[in-house]
Amino acid sequence: MTDLILKNGRFTTLATNDAAVEALAITGGKISAIGSESDVLAQAGPAARIVDLRGRRVIPGLIDSHTHVIRGGLNYNLELRWDGVFSLADALDMLKKQVAVTPAPQWVRVVGGFTEHQFREKRLPTLDELNRIAPETPVFILHLYDRALLNRAALRAVGYTKDTVAPPGCLIEHDGSGEPTGLLLAKPNALILYATLAKGPKLPLEYQANSTRHFMRELNRLGVTSVIDAGGGFQSYPEDYQVIQQLADADELTVRIAYNLFTQNKGREADDFRRWVGMVSPGQGSDSFRHNGAGEMLVFSAADFEDFREPRPDLPQEMESELEGVVRILAENRWPFRLHATYDESISRALDVFEKVHRDSPIDSLHWFFDHAETVSDRNIDRIARLGGGIAIQHRMAYQGEYFAERYGKESTRGKPPFQRMLAAGVQVGAGTDATRVASYNPWVSLSWLVTGRTVGGLALYTDEELLDRETALRLWTEKNAWFSSETGKKGTLSVGQLADIAVLSSDFLSIRSEEIRDITSVLTIVGGKIVHADCELAHLAPPLPPAMPDWSPVRQFGGYAKPNRAGSVSSSASSSCLLHSGGPHACHYDTPAGDERSFWGALGCSCWAF
Repeated sequence: MTDLILKNGRFTTLATNDAAVEALAITGGKISAIGSESDVLAQAGPAARIVDLRGRRVIPGLIDSHTHVIRGGLNYNLELRWDGVFSLADALDMLKKQVAVTPAPQWVRVVGGFTEHQFREKRLPTLDELNRIAPETPVFILHLYDRALLNRAALRAVGYTKDTVAPPGCLIEHDGSGEPTGLLLAKPNALILYATLAKGPKLPLEYQANSTRHFMRELNRLGVTSVIDAGGGFQSYPEDYQVIQQLADADELTVRIAYNLFTQNKGREADDFRRWVGMVSPGQGSDSFRHNGAGEMLVFSAADFEDFREPRPDLPQEMESELEGVVRILAENRWPFRLHATYDESISRALDVFEKVHRDSPIDSLHWFFDHAETVSDRNIDRIARLGGGIAIQHRMAYQGEYFAERYGKESTRGKPPFQRMLAAGVQVGAGTDATRVASYNPWVSLSWLVTGRTVGGLALYTDEELLDRETALRLWTEKNAWFSSETGKKGTLSVGQLADIAVLSSDFLSIRSEEIRDITSVLTIVGGKIVHADCELAHLAPPLPPAMPDWSPVRQFGGYAKPNRAGSVSSSASSSCLLHSGGPHACHYDTPAGDERSFWGALGCSCWAF
């Protein structure tokens, strides 16, 4: 029997003639019918729920091919997010309010997802500002992966003194008397940044589960239904996967997760992978939570840090031999793999290894790929294509484009990364965020970057010829990303037989002004036929979510990605509300500048508007 029918929407199926699609039916977690409203409604049984979408745009659920959702979920309730905040004054006001409610010995943490260039002031807070706002509460602010700012209370909490020695490739800044100032720098190794963050208090397991559920719901709010988790530093398997496995076992995941395993042991990387190939197999799990292979860290010697404020790092001579040892283990055991690689020079050397292994153990059917690849050359794109590989691109240039232009020249930003050239070569290409630290988890910031070529600070990076049209950009976030988890044909389009993962948008991605793209949210998100998020006139369909834990969590006061309000500052995504607009078919309108015809409805705090 049909469970759910969506009608009166504007459907972008990415698979069929959209003009003929007026409704969609879901049965048993999969799409069971697409077509005219009369034909689809004819399948409805007495228990079927029918939802009138009132002309809204309907797309396949978004898939992030590179994010760190497991680590992000464990910490989401602890973090004050500056994602989408466009004034440093507002950001500092948020910080002050959070300091006021954070009990000792807890920290206030702003852990990535923003850049100083997004602020009107075009700067980061000073250490003096942090110390005035929080003389006693530890404050840790991570800016991309280039620096962290700690107030004096945080320095005391982590025990840094004039005698503390930074790891190689890292810097602890000292004042004239030799005392640490609170500025930590990646030069370019970021170990000092995440090692310091790891010293902070952690949530107990019950709270971590609650935190993960809130983070998934935040992703659902933005239309995300699937992700590929790329592992991360200090994220050990299987220990740090306990919470996500618990939620999967309880059928409480609202985002599908395919996870890659990231080595944690420098110099003993091959030992990690030998152990893991005896524990788990690619594809093991369910459609909701499944293993996806190795990476993004395969060997530490292959890691080229992406801090464009610093010169390109030269990889050590032993990289090839260490990488070959690991890739042979993966190829012989038929494990897909991914490798972090920012620069073309690193990609060239890695490809030498891959081609060598391929001659003995073919990898052209393994769904292997590079992550990032901002400066990849035409020659290496063709080499990747010949080996059947892919490239997962992220919108890091939207956050670091200004630094890249400053170091290499404004003209050098063209084709960084060259997504049009990748597509023309027949390489598998997908899009993602690399959230939550080096960029925001908001997929619409990525889609805006692909379509407009602009950073979040407004810098134009690319020529018109390099930009993607909106449908192609959307495919990189849906259909194309299914390849990266070996799930092509299972999800990514609105097709009969595919998983019913769907997002109904707050405004029409295909027709709104380009500057409005990054403000899109979802008013109805469906995963496997289940409604996991609803807003605006559909809000009554949303399942309940327990309050964020602990009771002082920044999520309670500020939510996640900020939305603009009509005063030009920000309001919390946690306090969103919608009222029915009696004068038209849509319930709510987005917050906009005063004087706009939508500003009255924006003042109500709604998160969407009529087309």
